[in-house]
Amino acid sequence: MNKIDLIQDIDELLDRYCEDCFLKRQLREEKGKTAAHSFCIRGCTVGEQLQFLGAELNKLGH
Repeated sequence: MNKIDLIQDIDELLDRYCEDCFLKRQLREEKGKTAAHSFCIRGCTVGEQLQFLGAELNKLGH
């Protein structure tokens, strides 16, 4: 994959799953922004995919 493809994949995931995520919105209301962000990073499968794509993007940047 090239950088443009990776960035497009990341944007698509964010738009499709994260933009209107009920869990993220609910956690922000109940526990705050930090708890919601933590869930997205550690507990969400979309977050895991975003981390993978980000790591691949970093590899291409070197």
